[in-house]
Amino acid sequence: MKITNQLLTLFFIIGFNVLNAQGDRLNDYVQPLDGSQLQLEMAAIPAGKFLMGSPALEHNRNKDEGPVHEVSLSAFYISKYEITWEIYNLFVNRNIDSVVQNNKAKDLELGMDAIAGATVPYVDMSLGMGTGKGLPVGNITHYSASQFCKWLSAKTGHFYRLPTEAEWEYSARAGTSTAYYFGDDPNLLKDYAWYYENSNDTYHPVGQKLPNAWGLYDMHGNVAEWTLDHYVPEAYSTRVAHTQSPWEQLATSYPHTVRGGSYYDDAEYVRSAARLGSTENWKMRDPQFPKSKWWNTDAPFVGFRVVRDPNIPNENEIHKYWGE
Repeated sequence: MKITNQLLTLFFIIGFNVLNAQGDRLNDYVQPLDGSQLQLEMAAIPAGKFLMGSPALEHNRNKDEGPVHEVSLSAFYISKYEITWEIYNLFVNRNIDSVVQNNKAKDLELGMDAIAGATVPYVDMSLGMGTGKGLPVGNITHYSASQFCKWLSAKTGHFYRLPTEAEWEYSARAGTSTAYYFGDDPNLLKDYAWYYENSNDTYHPVGQKLPNAWGLYDMHGNVAEWTLDHYVPEAYSTRVAHTQSPWEQLATSYPHTVRGGSYYDDAEYVRSAARLGSTENWKMRDPQFPKSKWWNTDAPFVGFRVVRDPNIPNENEIHKYWGE
């Protein structure tokens, strides 16, 4: 049995109807990953409005961060931590799904061959930084992160995807309007982020620094994070004063927007409003590395976290969210 697009959509619609029956109230939850002892901790993010971008007087502001504009978002869930190598490798080494005991998950598992799987790399894609307990995954392409979300959706029966830029910034700010979610003083950053000055040029296990007000860790630094959006430097200048759930859909293979900055970045690049566009240079090395659509070979500083969207789009839209 293969999971068809129609079956995936049906699973999601059933889940959405259950949510509606419970009064649309979102609460934090833990997503078990059947067939393993791993799990995802998901934070409920309330619906609301915020000012996206940085004001003209913010220190080290870049032109692509303005003008500031109001954005409204519906409620959603986002993972409290960046996706780790342990969790990502469940997707890469999917033979673990053969031991799933839960009936629903087992039925889903039977269709896993309908979902593309990342190629197993020939070398250490952490580039010596490690893939051990709690370390965030890096060096994966946007396509790989999106296909992980598709696999996770099939495995759990819930609709998972990457966050939009707006969802990411709203989540990072957690109700603040300052340069960082703890304020404007970069001298305090060491308590909240792994970045160039304290990282020793490597990523670190997730969740070691202080979280923001919504319980999210490593929104500043550690690894930078993929979003759904095509990187358009002037995107904000084309929006109206108030925008509902903006998403710059991909027009070309590059660039996608990356948020949050990484262990490799100075303090100015890990601000809540800081934006970065991906480039083909992130997978330049060859032939010693597996040059493919799955792996970057020169961007160990880029990882991701996932969103669960309770507002299930139609079938065509679902696959657009997965980059298909």
